[in-house]
Amino acid sequence: MTNPIADPIVEVPDTDAMSPLVHMESTPEGAVTVWINRPEKKNAFDAATISALRQTFETLHGAEGVRVVFLRGVGGTFSAGADLSWMADAVEWDEDDNREDALELAHMLKALHDIPALTVALVEGSAYGGGAGLVAACDHALATADAKFSFSEVKLGLTPATISPYVIAALGPRTAKLLFATARVFDADAAWSYGLVDEVFDDVAGLEAARDALIEEMVPCAPGAIGDAKALVNDFAGQKLDKGLVEETARRIARRRVSEEGQEGVRAFLARRKPSWVE
Repeated sequence: MTNPIADPIVEVPDTDAMSPLVHMESTPEGAVTVWINRPEKKNAFDAATISALRQTFETLHGAEGVRVVFLRGVGGTFSAGADLSWMADAVEWDEDDNREDALELAHMLKALHDIPALTVALVEGSAYGGGAGLVAACDHALATADAKFSFSEVKLGLTPATISPYVIAALGPRTAKLLFATARVFDADAAWSYGLVDEVFDDVAGLEAARDALIEEMVPCAPGAIGDAKALVNDFAGQKLDKGLVEETARRIARRRVSEEGQEGVRAFLARRKPSWVE
């Protein structure tokens, strides 16, 4: 079994070689930070940025030893949403072209959602439109008190279609309808009350201290078990509690009990020692 504490994270390439639009940093503790790197555009999306993010997120699907993935914007802004030049190009496209373009964004968001590690948005500055959608697509979100959010699409005569499944899941239907229909700009405290953000901090120092505390909290946790635990929520949320679901829960814990991590974790507990992934 790979020991992600003693050894570097396995199979996490340097995405700087792939694109200057996305940077990725990793630590021996199994923490990865994905940076959107368009500070001159307030980290707004264009086709190239969407493609780079998708490639990065898909790379993390198979990365060993990764416990937590943080998503952040370079330069103190999370993401201002769609790039104006990209939007100007789309005005001239027909419906088929726009559908193909929108599919790229939809696939990128799904790739983020499907990362096995816990995903955490670290939000500073603005998170508008698709940027707010990225926050919703993460498992957890932390924000500075001065962060601003908006699902602003209706002001352009558009709708937040590609991000809507993640926003509805995070906020619930009633709040999503309100925020989609009004394009309301709201602050971090309101984002917390709506359920888009889980914790709010006075400043960047507080945000980064919370990030570091979360990394430390997750060090004792087996990386593979984290992914399987996330899958329980993704697969079982909203499902009817019937015989099939009961049997599937039993199958999954049985599979975990005989897995390499499950065997090591239980044996370490019984022997009163640390499991291999924290030694």
